[in-house]
Amino acid sequence: MSLRQKTQDLKRRMQEALQGGGSQAIEKQKQTGKMTARERIITLLDPKSFHEYDLFVEHAGKDFDMDKKYLPGDGVITGTGTLGGYPVCIYAQDFTVAGGSLGYMHAKKITKIMDHAMKLKVPLIGINDSGGARIQEGVNSLAGYGEIFYRNTQASGVIPQISVILGPCAGGAVYSPALTDFVFVVDKISKMFITGPEVIKTVLGEEISMEELGGARVNCEISGNAHFFAESEQQCFEQIKQLITFIPWNNDKKADPFPKRPPKSRSFKVDNIMPSDPKSPYDVRSIIRALVDDSEFLEVQELFAQNIVIGFARISGESVGFVANQPMVLAGVLDVDSSDKAARFIRFCDAFNIPLVTLVDLPGYLPGVDQEHAGVIRHGAKVLYAYSEATVPKMTVILRKAYGGGYIAMCSSHLRADFVFAWPTAEIAVMGPEGAANIIFRNEIKAAENPEDVRKQKIKEYKKKFANPYVAAAYGYIDAVIEPAETRHFLIHALEISKQKTVRRPAKKHGIPPF
Repeated sequence: MSLRQKTQDLKRRMQEALQGGGSQAIEKQKQTGKMTARERIITLLDPKSFHEYDLFVEHAGKDFDMDKKYLPGDGVITGTGTLGGYPVCIYAQDFTVAGGSLGYMHAKKITKIMDHAMKLKVPLIGINDSGGARIQEGVNSLAGYGEIFYRNTQASGVIPQISVILGPCAGGAVYSPALTDFVFVVDKISKMFITGPEVIKTVLGEEISMEELGGARVNCEISGNAHFFAESEQQCFEQIKQLITFIPWNNDKKADPFPKRPPKSRSFKVDNIMPSDPKSPYDVRSIIRALVDDSEFLEVQELFAQNIVIGFARISGESVGFVANQPMVLAGVLDVDSSDKAARFIRFCDAFNIPLVTLVDLPGYLPGVDQEHAGVIRHGAKVLYAYSEATVPKMTVILRKAYGGGYIAMCSSHLRADFVFAWPTAEIAVMGPEGAANIIFRNEIKAAENPEDVRKQKIKEYKKKFANPYVAAAYGYIDAVIEPAETRHFLIHALEISKQKTVRRPAKKHGIPPF
Protein backbone atom coordinates (compact mmCIF):
# COMPACT_ATOMS: atom_id res chain seq x y z
CA MET A 1 0.00 0.00 0.00
CA SER A 2 1.44 3.35 -1.03
CA LEU A 3 1.77 6.40 1.23
CA ARG A 4 -1.14 8.01 -0.57
CA GLN A 5 -3.33 4.97 -0.01
CA LYS A 6 -2.31 4.79 3.64
CA THR A 7 -3.11 8.48 4.04
CA GLN A 8 -6.53 7.92 2.48
CA ASP A 9 -7.07 4.99 4.82
CA LEU A 10 -6.15 7.24 7.78
CA LYS A 11 -8.66 9.87 6.63
CA ARG A 12 -11.37 7.24 6.28
CA ARG A 13 -10.71 5.92 9.78
CA MET A 14 -10.67 9.44 11.20
CA GLN A 15 -13.91 10.33 9.48
CA GLU A 16 -15.57 7.23 10.88
CA ALA A 17 -14.33 7.98 14.41
CA LEU A 18 -15.33 11.64 14.18
CA GLN A 19 -18.95 10.61 13.55
CA GLY A 20 -19.28 9.62 17.21
CA GLY A 21 -22.50 7.71 17.80
CA GLY A 22 -23.75 8.46 14.28
CA SER A 23 -26.11 10.98 12.73
CA GLN A 24 -29.21 9.66 14.48
CA ALA A 25 -27.65 9.88 17.96
CA ILE A 26 -26.22 13.33 17.18
CA GLU A 27 -29.63 14.57 16.04
CA LYS A 28 -31.21 13.26 19.24
CA GLN A 29 -28.56 15.09 21.28
CA LYS A 30 -29.28 18.37 19.50
CA GLN A 31 -33.03 17.98 19.92
CA THR A 32 -32.49 18.22 23.69
CA GLY A 33 -30.76 21.58 23.21
CA LYS A 34 -27.26 20.19 23.73
CA MET A 35 -24.13 20.53 21.61
CA THR A 36 -22.11 17.45 20.76
CA ALA A 37 -18.93 16.78 22.75
CA ARG A 38 -16.69 17.88 19.88
CA GLU A 39 -18.74 21.03 19.25
CA ARG A 40 -18.39 21.92 22.91
CA ILE A 41 -14.61 21.68 22.84
CA ILE A 42 -14.30 23.64 19.59
CA THR A 43 -16.71 26.33 20.83
CA LEU A 44 -14.97 26.73 24.19
CA LEU A 45 -11.35 26.74 23.05
CA ASP A 46 -9.59 29.31 20.87
CA PRO A 47 -10.28 28.79 17.13
CA LYS A 48 -8.22 26.00 15.54
CA SER A 49 -6.26 25.42 18.77
CA PHE A 50 -7.65 21.98 19.69
CA HIS A 51 -5.43 18.97 19.11
CA GLU A 52 -7.11 15.64 19.73
CA TYR A 53 -5.34 12.55 21.07
CA ASP A 54 -6.34 8.89 21.38
CA LEU A 55 -8.97 9.13 18.67
CA PHE A 56 -8.56 5.46 17.80
CA VAL A 57 -8.76 4.05 21.33
CA GLU A 58 -11.27 1.19 21.53
CA HIS A 59 -13.17 -0.19 24.49
CA ALA A 60 -11.98 -3.26 26.37
CA GLY A 61 -15.36 -4.87 27.08
CA LYS A 62 -15.82 -8.51 26.10
CA ASP A 63 -18.91 -9.67 27.97
CA PHE A 64 -22.59 -9.18 27.05
CA ASP A 65 -21.72 -8.98 23.32
CA MET A 66 -19.57 -5.89 23.92
CA ASP A 67 -16.84 -7.47 21.76
CA LYS A 68 -19.16 -7.02 18.75
CA LYS A 69 -19.72 -3.29 19.33
CA TYR A 70 -17.67 -0.41 17.96
CA LEU A 71 -17.63 2.64 20.25
CA PRO A 72 -15.68 5.47 18.55
CA GLY A 73 -13.06 6.86 20.94
CA ASP A 74 -14.81 4.85 23.65
CA GLY A 75 -17.20 7.71 24.26
CA VAL A 76 -14.80 10.46 25.33
CA ILE A 77 -12.76 13.08 23.44
CA THR A 78 -9.41 14.21 24.88
CA GLY A 79 -6.75 16.68 23.87
CA THR A 80 -5.04 20.02 24.40
CA GLY A 81 -5.61 23.55 23.17
CA THR A 82 -5.63 27.15 24.28
CA LEU A 83 -8.28 29.24 26.00
CA GLY A 84 -7.76 32.99 25.74
CA GLY A 85 -4.19 32.16 24.78
CA TYR A 86 -3.68 30.02 27.91
CA PRO A 87 -2.74 26.34 27.37
CA VAL A 88 -5.22 23.79 28.74
CA CYS A 89 -5.85 20.06 28.76
CA ILE A 90 -9.45 19.07 28.14
CA TYR A 91 -11.78 16.10 27.86
CA ALA A 92 -15.45 15.85 26.94
CA GLN A 93 -17.65 12.81 27.39
CA ASP A 94 -19.67 11.97 24.26
CA PHE A 95 -23.24 11.05 25.17
CA THR A 96 -23.91 9.92 21.58
CA VAL A 97 -21.55 6.97 22.12
CA ALA A 98 -23.04 4.46 24.58
CA GLY A 99 -24.52 7.33 26.58
CA GLY A 100 -21.02 8.54 27.41
CA SER A 101 -20.74 5.64 29.85
CA LEU A 102 -17.38 5.17 31.54
CA GLY A 103 -15.54 1.95 30.80
CA TYR A 104 -11.93 0.94 31.35
CA MET A 105 -10.43 2.57 28.23
CA HIS A 106 -12.73 5.59 28.53
CA ALA A 107 -11.24 6.15 31.98
CA LYS A 108 -7.72 5.48 30.69
CA LYS A 109 -8.13 8.28 28.14
CA ILE A 110 -9.27 10.69 30.88
CA THR A 111 -6.49 9.74 33.29
CA LYS A 112 -3.92 10.05 30.53
CA ILE A 113 -4.95 13.65 29.77
CA MET A 114 -5.03 14.36 33.51
CA ASP A 115 -1.45 13.09 33.76
CA HIS A 116 -0.54 15.37 30.85
CA ALA A 117 -2.07 18.35 32.65
CA MET A 118 -0.02 17.64 35.77
CA LYS A 119 3.17 17.03 33.79
CA LEU A 120 2.72 20.20 31.72
CA LYS A 121 1.31 22.13 34.74
CA VAL A 122 -1.65 23.58 32.86
CA PRO A 123 -5.36 23.82 33.81
CA LEU A 124 -7.61 20.81 33.31
CA ILE A 125 -11.16 21.15 31.98
CA GLY A 126 -13.56 18.20 32.13
CA ILE A 127 -16.93 18.28 30.35
CA ASN A 128 -19.26 15.73 31.92
CA ASP A 129 -22.18 14.23 29.99
CA SER A 130 -22.51 10.57 30.90
CA GLY A 131 -24.96 7.89 31.89
CA GLY A 132 -22.46 6.70 34.51
CA ALA A 133 -20.45 3.54 34.91
CA ARG A 134 -20.62 1.07 32.03
CA ILE A 135 -22.33 -1.85 33.71
CA GLN A 136 -21.11 -4.36 31.12
CA GLU A 137 -17.51 -3.77 32.22
CA GLY A 138 -18.20 -4.32 35.91
CA VAL A 139 -15.42 -3.57 38.36
CA ASN A 140 -13.21 -2.11 35.63
CA SER A 141 -15.59 0.85 35.44
CA LEU A 142 -15.35 1.37 39.19
CA ALA A 143 -11.57 1.12 38.98
CA GLY A 144 -11.63 3.81 36.30
CA TYR A 145 -13.52 6.20 38.59
CA GLY A 146 -11.11 5.51 41.43
CA GLU A 147 -8.12 6.35 39.22
CA ILE A 148 -9.77 9.64 38.21
CA PHE A 149 -10.60 10.58 41.82
CA TYR A 150 -7.03 9.88 42.92
CA ARG A 151 -5.65 12.16 40.21
CA ASN A 152 -8.16 14.89 41.06
CA THR A 153 -6.84 14.81 44.60
CA GLN A 154 -3.17 14.81 43.59
CA ALA A 155 -3.76 17.73 41.20
CA SER A 156 -5.62 19.75 43.83
CA GLY A 157 -3.72 22.94 44.61
CA VAL A 158 -1.22 22.25 41.82
CA ILE A 159 -3.25 23.04 38.69
CA PRO A 160 -6.71 24.61 38.39
CA GLN A 161 -9.38 21.97 37.75
CA ILE A 162 -12.66 22.99 36.13
CA SER A 163 -15.71 20.72 35.75
CA VAL A 164 -18.52 21.49 33.31
CA ILE A 165 -21.73 19.52 33.81
CA LEU A 166 -23.57 19.43 30.48
CA GLY A 167 -25.85 16.47 30.90
CA PRO A 168 -26.33 13.76 33.52
CA CYS A 169 -23.61 13.19 36.12
CA ALA A 170 -24.86 10.63 38.60
CA GLY A 171 -23.68 8.07 41.13
CA GLY A 172 -19.95 7.79 41.69
CA ALA A 173 -19.31 10.10 38.73
CA VAL A 174 -20.30 13.16 40.80
CA TYR A 175 -17.25 12.86 43.03
CA SER A 176 -14.80 13.94 40.35
CA PRO A 177 -16.48 17.36 39.94
CA ALA A 178 -16.78 17.59 43.72
CA LEU A 179 -12.99 17.23 44.00
CA THR A 180 -12.29 19.96 41.43
CA ASP A 181 -12.02 23.70 42.01
CA PHE A 182 -14.98 25.06 40.04
CA VAL A 183 -18.16 23.42 38.80
CA PHE A 184 -20.22 25.01 36.00
CA VAL A 185 -23.85 24.07 35.36
CA VAL A 186 -26.48 25.03 32.78
CA ASP A 187 -30.19 25.40 33.48
CA LYS A 188 -32.38 22.49 32.33
CA ILE A 189 -29.31 20.61 31.00
CA SER A 190 -27.12 19.80 34.00
CA LYS A 191 -28.11 17.00 36.40
CA MET A 192 -26.04 15.96 39.43
CA PHE A 193 -27.07 13.51 42.13
CA ILE A 194 -25.84 10.39 43.93
CA THR A 195 -29.05 8.38 43.60
CA GLY A 196 -31.65 9.05 40.92
CA PRO A 197 -35.41 9.57 41.31
CA GLU A 198 -36.21 5.90 40.66
CA VAL A 199 -33.95 4.68 43.47
CA ILE A 200 -35.37 7.28 45.86
CA LYS A 201 -38.90 6.19 44.97
CA THR A 202 -38.05 2.52 45.50
CA VAL A 203 -36.22 3.02 48.81
CA LEU A 204 -38.10 5.93 50.38
CA GLY A 205 -41.35 6.01 48.45
CA GLU A 206 -40.80 9.65 47.53
CA GLU A 207 -41.46 10.94 44.03
CA ILE A 208 -39.24 13.71 42.66
CA SER A 209 -38.10 14.79 39.21
CA MET A 210 -34.48 14.82 38.07
CA GLU A 211 -34.62 18.63 37.87
CA GLU A 212 -35.96 19.00 41.42
CA LEU A 213 -33.48 16.46 42.75
CA GLY A 214 -30.27 17.60 41.12
CA GLY A 215 -30.89 20.26 38.50
CA ALA A 216 -28.63 23.25 37.94
CA ARG A 217 -30.53 25.58 40.29
CA VAL A 218 -30.67 23.01 43.07
CA ASN A 219 -26.91 22.49 42.93
CA CYS A 220 -26.26 26.24 42.87
CA GLU A 221 -28.83 27.51 45.38
CA ILE A 222 -29.44 24.68 47.85
CA SER A 223 -26.55 22.21 47.97
CA GLY A 224 -23.77 24.57 46.89
CA ASN A 225 -22.19 21.83 44.76
CA ALA A 226 -21.88 24.14 41.75
CA HIS A 227 -20.13 27.50 41.49
CA PHE A 228 -21.45 29.07 38.28
CA PHE A 229 -25.00 29.00 36.86
CA ALA A 230 -25.71 29.67 33.18
CA GLU A 231 -28.85 29.85 31.05
CA SER A 232 -27.15 28.24 28.03
CA GLU A 233 -24.04 26.32 27.07
CA GLN A 234 -22.69 29.36 25.25
CA GLN A 235 -23.08 31.55 28.35
CA CYS A 236 -21.37 28.84 30.39
CA PHE A 237 -18.38 28.88 28.04
CA GLU A 238 -18.16 32.67 28.33
CA GLN A 239 -18.05 32.32 32.12
CA ILE A 240 -15.17 29.85 31.86
CA LYS A 241 -13.29 32.19 29.54
CA GLN A 242 -13.71 35.00 32.06
CA LEU A 243 -12.64 32.86 35.02
CA ILE A 244 -9.46 31.66 33.33
CA THR A 245 -8.20 35.26 33.05
CA PHE A 246 -8.21 35.67 36.84
CA ILE A 247 -6.27 32.52 37.76
CA PRO A 248 -2.74 31.27 36.98
CA TRP A 249 -1.79 28.16 35.01
CA ASN A 250 -0.43 26.46 38.09
CA ASN A 251 0.69 27.01 41.68
CA ASP A 252 4.19 28.12 40.64
CA LYS A 253 2.82 31.18 38.87
CA LYS A 254 0.72 34.24 39.52
CA ALA A 255 -2.23 35.24 37.37
CA ASP A 256 -1.12 37.35 34.42
CA PRO A 257 -1.46 41.10 35.11
CA PHE A 258 -3.79 43.26 33.07
CA PRO A 259 -3.46 46.98 32.24
CA LYS A 260 -4.28 49.13 35.27
CA ARG A 261 -7.70 50.76 35.06
CA PRO A 262 -9.73 52.90 37.47
CA PRO A 263 -13.22 51.86 38.60
CA LYS A 264 -15.57 52.39 35.69
CA SER A 265 -18.72 54.03 36.96
CA ARG A 266 -19.23 57.12 39.07
CA SER A 267 -22.30 55.47 40.54
CA PHE A 268 -19.97 53.10 42.39
CA LYS A 269 -18.40 55.86 44.52
CA VAL A 270 -17.81 54.44 47.99
CA ASP A 271 -19.17 57.50 49.83
CA ASN A 272 -22.52 57.17 48.04
CA ILE A 273 -23.08 53.49 48.85
CA MET A 274 -22.86 53.21 52.64
CA PRO A 275 -26.14 54.28 54.35
CA SER A 276 -25.94 56.74 57.24
CA ASP A 277 -28.11 54.50 59.45
CA PRO A 278 -25.76 51.83 60.88
CA LYS A 279 -28.61 49.30 60.84
CA SER A 280 -29.57 49.82 57.20
CA PRO A 281 -28.48 47.15 54.71
CA TYR A 282 -26.55 47.80 51.49
CA ASP A 283 -25.14 45.66 48.70
CA VAL A 284 -21.48 44.95 49.48
CA ARG A 285 -20.92 44.12 45.80
CA SER A 286 -21.32 47.83 45.09
CA ILE A 287 -18.46 48.50 47.52
CA ILE A 288 -16.32 45.92 45.71
CA ARG A 289 -17.08 47.44 42.31
CA ALA A 290 -16.17 50.87 43.66
CA LEU A 291 -12.72 49.57 44.57
CA VAL A 292 -11.69 47.40 41.61
CA ASP A 293 -10.42 47.94 38.09
CA ASP A 294 -13.16 48.59 35.53
CA SER A 295 -15.65 47.85 38.33
CA GLU A 296 -15.44 44.24 37.08
CA PHE A 297 -16.22 41.56 39.65
CA LEU A 298 -16.62 37.84 38.85
CA GLU A 299 -18.74 36.45 41.68
CA VAL A 300 -18.37 32.78 42.62
CA GLN A 301 -21.31 30.78 44.05
CA GLU A 302 -23.55 33.81 43.64
CA LEU A 303 -26.74 31.87 44.40
CA PHE A 304 -25.52 29.92 47.46
CA ALA A 305 -25.14 31.18 51.06
CA GLN A 306 -25.72 34.74 49.91
CA ASN A 307 -24.87 36.21 53.31
CA ILE A 308 -21.26 36.10 52.16
CA VAL A 309 -19.88 37.21 48.80
CA ILE A 310 -16.77 35.71 47.20
CA GLY A 311 -15.17 36.24 43.82
CA PHE A 312 -12.36 37.61 41.69
CA ALA A 313 -11.47 41.14 40.62
CA ARG A 314 -8.38 43.18 39.79
CA ILE A 315 -6.74 46.01 41.66
CA SER A 316 -4.10 47.95 39.75
CA GLY A 317 -4.09 45.17 37.15
CA GLU A 318 -3.44 42.34 39.62
CA SER A 319 -5.89 39.51 40.37
CA VAL A 320 -7.29 39.47 43.89
CA GLY A 321 -9.87 37.33 45.67
CA PHE A 322 -12.63 39.09 47.62
CA VAL A 323 -14.41 37.72 50.68
CA ALA A 324 -17.12 40.05 51.97
CA ASN A 325 -20.04 39.90 54.38
CA GLN A 326 -23.34 40.77 52.68
CA PRO A 327 -25.50 42.97 54.98
CA MET A 328 -28.48 42.51 52.64
CA VAL A 329 -28.81 38.82 53.63
CA LEU A 330 -29.09 37.77 57.29
CA ALA A 331 -27.15 40.95 58.19
CA GLY A 332 -24.04 39.27 56.80
CA VAL A 333 -23.69 36.70 59.60
CA LEU A 334 -21.48 33.66 59.29
CA ASP A 335 -23.33 30.35 59.38
CA VAL A 336 -22.70 26.75 58.33
CA ASP A 337 -23.00 27.26 54.58
CA SER A 338 -21.31 30.67 54.33
CA SER A 339 -18.38 29.38 56.39
CA ASP A 340 -17.88 26.45 54.00
CA LYS A 341 -18.21 28.75 51.00
CA ALA A 342 -15.66 31.26 52.29
CA ALA A 343 -13.13 28.73 53.60
CA ARG A 344 -12.94 26.80 50.32
CA PHE A 345 -12.45 29.99 48.32
CA ILE A 346 -9.75 31.24 50.70
CA ARG A 347 -7.84 27.98 50.30
CA PHE A 348 -8.09 28.16 46.50
CA CYS A 349 -6.70 31.71 46.44
CA ASP A 350 -3.90 30.76 48.81
CA ALA A 351 -2.98 27.68 46.75
CA PHE A 352 -2.74 29.73 43.55
CA ASN A 353 -0.98 32.86 44.82
CA ILE A 354 -3.99 35.18 44.63
CA PRO A 355 -3.98 37.92 47.33
CA LEU A 356 -7.07 38.14 49.53
CA VAL A 357 -9.11 41.25 50.32
CA THR A 358 -11.69 40.87 53.11
CA LEU A 359 -14.52 43.35 53.68
CA VAL A 360 -16.04 43.04 57.14
CA ASP A 361 -19.54 43.95 58.29
CA LEU A 362 -21.21 41.31 60.43
CA PRO A 363 -22.77 40.88 63.88
CA GLY A 364 -21.06 37.51 64.38
CA TYR A 365 -22.05 33.88 63.88
CA LEU A 366 -25.73 33.02 63.38
CA PRO A 367 -27.28 31.85 66.68
CA GLY A 368 -29.95 29.17 66.98
CA VAL A 369 -30.62 25.52 67.69
CA ASP A 370 -30.62 24.60 63.99
CA GLN A 371 -27.16 26.07 63.45
CA GLU A 372 -25.72 24.50 66.60
CA HIS A 373 -27.07 21.09 65.66
CA ALA A 374 -25.84 21.51 62.08
CA GLY A 375 -22.31 21.93 63.43
CA VAL A 376 -21.71 25.69 63.19
CA ILE A 377 -18.76 25.24 65.57
CA ARG A 378 -17.02 22.83 63.22
CA HIS A 379 -18.00 24.66 60.03
CA GLY A 380 -17.24 28.10 61.46
CA ALA A 381 -13.77 26.92 62.46
CA LYS A 382 -13.01 26.28 58.78
CA VAL A 383 -12.86 30.03 58.16
CA LEU A 384 -10.45 30.52 61.06
CA TYR A 385 -8.31 27.66 59.78
CA ALA A 386 -8.28 28.82 56.16
CA TYR A 387 -7.29 32.40 56.97
CA SER A 388 -4.68 31.34 59.53
CA GLU A 389 -3.15 28.89 57.08
CA ALA A 390 -3.12 31.29 54.11
CA THR A 391 0.29 32.83 53.32
CA VAL A 392 -0.70 35.07 50.41
CA PRO A 393 -0.96 38.83 51.06
CA LYS A 394 -4.08 39.42 53.18
CA MET A 395 -5.77 42.82 53.42
CA THR A 396 -8.82 43.46 55.60
CA VAL A 397 -11.13 46.47 55.63
CA ILE A 398 -13.64 46.75 58.49
CA LEU A 399 -16.55 48.71 57.07
CA ARG A 400 -19.04 48.63 59.91
CA LYS A 401 -19.90 45.95 62.48
CA ALA A 402 -17.23 43.46 63.58
CA TYR A 403 -18.60 41.70 66.66
CA GLY A 404 -17.45 38.72 68.66
CA GLY A 405 -16.08 35.66 66.91
CA GLY A 406 -17.04 37.20 63.58
CA TYR A 407 -14.45 39.95 64.09
CA ILE A 408 -11.73 37.37 64.68
CA ALA A 409 -12.79 35.02 61.89
CA MET A 410 -12.93 37.62 59.12
CA CYS A 411 -9.17 37.84 58.72
CA SER A 412 -8.36 39.95 61.78
CA SER A 413 -4.79 40.88 62.65
CA HIS A 414 -4.85 37.98 65.12
CA LEU A 415 -5.12 35.55 62.17
CA ARG A 416 -2.14 37.35 60.62
CA ALA A 417 -3.76 39.73 58.19
CA ASP A 418 -0.93 41.80 56.74
CA PHE A 419 -2.90 45.04 56.81
CA VAL A 420 -6.12 45.84 58.65
CA PHE A 421 -7.85 49.07 57.76
CA ALA A 422 -11.05 50.43 59.30
CA TRP A 423 -13.51 53.05 58.21
CA PRO A 424 -14.65 55.61 60.83
CA THR A 425 -18.00 53.76 60.78
CA ALA A 426 -16.38 50.56 62.12
CA GLU A 427 -17.68 49.09 65.36
CA ILE A 428 -15.43 46.49 66.99
CA ALA A 429 -16.68 44.81 70.16
CA VAL A 430 -17.50 41.52 71.81
CA MET A 431 -21.18 42.03 70.97
CA GLY A 432 -23.64 44.70 69.86
CA PRO A 433 -24.29 47.69 72.15
CA GLU A 434 -27.84 46.60 73.09
CA GLY A 435 -26.85 43.10 74.20
CA ALA A 436 -23.67 44.28 75.90
CA ALA A 437 -25.45 47.00 77.90
CA ASN A 438 -28.10 44.53 79.06
CA ILE A 439 -25.37 42.25 80.45
CA ILE A 440 -22.84 44.73 81.81
CA PHE A 441 -25.37 47.07 83.44
CA ARG A 442 -28.00 44.49 84.30
CA ASN A 443 -28.14 45.33 88.01
CA GLU A 444 -28.19 49.09 87.48
CA ILE A 445 -30.98 48.82 84.94
CA LYS A 446 -32.98 46.50 87.18
CA ALA A 447 -32.63 48.77 90.23
CA ALA A 448 -33.48 51.99 88.40
CA GLU A 449 -36.81 53.78 88.82
CA ASN A 450 -37.11 54.00 85.05
CA PRO A 451 -35.23 50.92 83.70
CA GLU A 452 -35.87 51.71 80.04
CA ASP A 453 -34.35 55.20 80.28
CA VAL A 454 -31.30 53.83 82.12
CA ARG A 455 -30.95 51.06 79.54
CA LYS A 456 -30.94 53.58 76.70
CA GLN A 457 -28.38 55.71 78.53
CA LYS A 458 -26.09 52.72 79.08
CA ILE A 459 -26.39 51.67 75.44
CA LYS A 460 -25.35 55.20 74.49
CA GLU A 461 -22.35 54.99 76.84
CA TYR A 462 -21.31 51.63 75.42
CA LYS A 463 -21.61 52.95 71.86
CA LYS A 464 -19.46 55.93 72.69
CA LYS A 465 -16.84 53.63 74.18
CA PHE A 466 -16.80 50.78 71.64
CA ALA A 467 -18.90 51.65 68.55
CA ASN A 468 -15.86 53.06 66.80
CA PRO A 469 -12.50 51.79 65.56
CA TYR A 470 -10.31 53.78 67.91
CA VAL A 471 -10.11 51.42 70.89
CA ALA A 472 -8.85 48.60 68.62
CA ALA A 473 -6.54 51.09 66.90
CA ALA A 474 -5.13 52.10 70.30
CA TYR A 475 -4.01 48.50 70.83
CA GLY A 476 -2.53 48.24 67.33
CA TYR A 477 -5.12 45.73 66.15
CA ILE A 478 -5.94 48.11 63.29
CA ASP A 479 -3.14 49.53 61.16
CA ALA A 480 -4.99 52.61 59.96
CA VAL A 481 -8.37 54.26 60.28
CA ILE A 482 -9.02 55.58 56.79
CA GLU A 483 -11.51 57.64 54.84
CA PRO A 484 -13.74 55.39 52.72
CA ALA A 485 -12.73 57.27 49.57
CA GLU A 486 -9.08 56.36 50.26
CA THR A 487 -9.71 52.59 50.44
CA ARG A 488 -8.61 51.76 46.90
CA HIS A 489 -5.45 53.82 47.32
CA PHE A 490 -4.56 51.97 50.55
CA LEU A 491 -5.26 48.56 48.96
CA ILE A 492 -3.10 49.35 45.93
CA HIS A 493 -0.19 50.31 48.17
CA ALA A 494 -0.69 47.28 50.46
CA LEU A 495 -0.72 44.89 47.49
CA GLU A 496 2.38 46.46 45.97
CA ILE A 497 4.39 46.44 49.18
CA SER A 498 3.47 42.82 50.06
CA LYS A 499 4.40 41.28 46.69
CA GLN A 500 7.54 39.69 48.09
CA LYS A 501 5.88 38.44 51.27
CA THR A 502 7.33 35.19 52.60
CA VAL A 503 6.07 33.08 55.49
CA ARG A 504 7.85 30.16 57.12
CA ARG A 505 5.65 27.43 58.55
CA PRO A 506 6.50 24.61 61.00
CA ALA A 507 7.65 21.42 59.26
CA LYS A 508 4.75 18.96 59.05
CA LYS A 509 3.11 16.58 56.63
CA HIS A 510 -0.11 18.60 56.63
CA GLY A 511 -2.54 20.19 59.03
CA ILE A 512 -5.89 18.72 60.04
CA PRO A 513 -8.68 21.15 59.13
CA PRO A 514 -12.14 20.78 60.73
CA PHE A 515 -13.55 19.02 57.67
